[in-house]
Amino acid sequence: MIYFFGDTHGHFRHVQEIVSRDRPEAIVFLGDLQAQRPLEVELEAIMGMTDVWFIHGNHDTDSDADYDHLFGSALADRNLHGRVALVNGVRIAGLGGVFRGQVWTPPVDWLYESSEEFSARCGKGNRWRDGLPRKHRSSIFPEDYFGLVSQRADILVTHEAPSAHPHGFEAIDELARSLRVSKAFHGHHHDCLDYSRDHARLGFAAFGVGFCGVADMNGSCIQPGKFDQARARRLRQGSA
Repeated sequence: MIYFFGDTHGHFRHVQEIVSRDRPEAIVFLGDLQAQRPLEVELEAIMGMTDVWFIHGNHDTDSDADYDHLFGSALADRNLHGRVALVNGVRIAGLGGVFRGQVWTPPVDWLYESSEEFSARCGKGNRWRDGLPRKHRSSIFPEDYFGLVSQRADILVTHEAPSAHPHGFEAIDELARSLRVSKAFHGHHHDCLDYSRDHARLGFAAFGVGFCGVADMNGSCIQPGKFDQARARRLRQGSA
């Protein structure tokens, strides 16, 4: 079994508790981890229990520490962004980061196709560590997106949402269909909406995982997101 973890924003206690309890063969973080220490240190208690994978989110480049604790960690090679990897026998494709207007916001044409092109034109004073500005290391570039289009996968994981979400993108739908996935999971919006009515239109089953929420590979809720729980309480109170 594979578990998908919504945005943690530095909170990893529930990750350790759930993995210790259920022992999934693999876990995938859906971005915005914001580890307070190198990721392998944050997950030290469960490193021998499960296979760890992730995609990055927009907040994973907020600070030098956010960046280094993820991209500079011993688990940096477990980033699924821009590739398809075999995870517990399942082909998972990943697209981390977000669409930004300075680079590309579909369906508008992109301004820069690659990170190298952006770096070359952004001005020396804007570069970070002699390369791409830190913020844009979590921007989606067309080269990353189109590098996936011709591949095949079973599941797509993204930080951005498909069009079934009010703030989602048809470009994510098109990528999922090109990959011929049966399911897609996303984070970013800190909510868990019911997309079941959209599955036929999309051509795949879509699932959003909330803030500190957890879902299994069938889309079943293992742990509601923190905001999902608050919404549920308000709904119960309103119906009382």
